[in-house]
Amino acid sequence: MELVLLTALGVGGATVIGAVIGFIFKKISHTFSDIVLSFAAGVMLAAAVLGLIIPSLEYGGNFGFIITVAGIFAGALCLNLIDKLVPHLHKLMGPDIEAHNNANLSRVLLFVTAIAIHNLPEGIAAGVGFGSGDTSQALIIAGGIALQNIPEGMVIIGPMLAAGVKPRRTFLLAMATGLVEVVGTLLGYLAVNVASAILPFALAFAGGTMLYVISDEMIPETHAHGHERGATYALLVGFCVMLVTDVLLG
Repeated sequence: MELVLLTALGVGGATVIGAVIGFIFKKISHTFSDIVLSFAAGVMLAAAVLGLIIPSLEYGGNFGFIITVAGIFAGALCLNLIDKLVPHLHKLMGPDIEAHNNANLSRVLLFVTAIAIHNLPEGIAAGVGFGSGDTSQALIIAGGIALQNIPEGMVIIGPMLAAGVKPRRTFLLAMATGLVEVVGTLLGYLAVNVASAILPFALAFAGGTMLYVISDEMIPETHAHGHERGATYALLVGFCVMLVTDVLLG
């Protein structure tokens, strides 16, 4: 349980690290942000497949593929529903979000709220990974999510400061989005341990949420600023790094 708690704090803390970087470098270039986010997408893609979806098939038994497919689509549909209620990332980050006045304050705060809401299922995915009992895979999953949280923490600082939010409040809001992920990690871990029978479905559900985030949010965001070639290769590098890591740890 101590390792789960430390990992939860690490996953949530990655957002804070990104926020600190955002304060130091208030104008993060799109090139840098896209490359880092694409690398994180590759890591998350490998983690979702190797650490969640394949184990779901293995734990599911003879008809595990039915549970796995159902879980993947359930996870994707869950985030799709959340998106309808509170859009995220590229759907809220228009070209005028960094205007230097208070007109965009409500839009920026909605953007931050959306990140916090989306962090809950991502945290659950990290916690479910530990519920499988495979610590090395769980750490890979958590590492992938943490990597994604760093650029996410970076990009929320500039818009809030530009909209007139005071630096202290900006940092506290960034911390709050990370705290949501800590809560999600603990919830995912406890849920699987209380009802181990749901493990195959829970693993696939978590994998589905990660695949949805990668396809619906991370890839469109990294391909929206003219750096799609570099972003594509960064994704491949991230995927291969996790692939090699999985083989070495296995």
